[in-house]
Amino acid sequence: MSSSSELDHLAAHPSVVRLIRSLAEHPGRTVEVAGEVRRAAILLALRMREDGEPEVLMIKRADAEGDPWSGHIALPGGRMEPGDRDLAATAIRETWEETGVDITRDGRLLGALDDLMPRSPTLAPIVIRPFVALVRADVEIVESHEVAAAFWVPLSVLRTVDAWGEGTVRVRGDERRVSVFRHGEYVVWGLTERVLRQFMAFSGEPAAGENFD
Repeated sequence: MSSSSELDHLAAHPSVVRLIRSLAEHPGRTVEVAGEVRRAAILLALRMREDGEPEVLMIKRADAEGDPWSGHIALPGGRMEPGDRDLAATAIRETWEETGVDITRDGRLLGALDDLMPRSPTLAPIVIRPFVALVRADVEIVESHEVAAAFWVPLSVLRTVDAWGEGTVRVRGDERRVSVFRHGEYVVWGLTERVLRQFMAFSGEPAAGENFD
């Protein structure tokens, strides 16, 4: 099957159809901040499993001193650089640099979700734009030194209400109760958890939505 045909097949999955329709009808809201602010982009890359179910690529960031997201479960992405023509280019570049997944060659960009900003007052102001893309099922993951692990999360897991709840995480030495999403050994919280919630809302997934009030 050609790359285009495979992506067309994935785009015809009911969950992806709902997502594409939602992105067209409700383009992601942009955040405008007065003064200097950093901007970044992240990417939710969807591929189709052998059983036909879509799944999302996630990463565990490598431990790095001075990195506020060190060791966190996240989505590929990073800060916008001067050479990036826009934030979509940032998302594509960062995904390739961190995971080896080339959206330009092996994927299709669908659109953007709403901009978000971290809620931690200790972080410098930064606006983060999540993008969504489809990728070939056979894409090879080549983890960079910034990535400790890469894994795929099926949409059926994201739809599981019991996977969402509260958990205790350690933030700069202090324990904090936060909203979390759990998948096996991985605990997702903070901005990435908020992005996953938003992604499921755009996808119109009822099981997950029941837990998002």
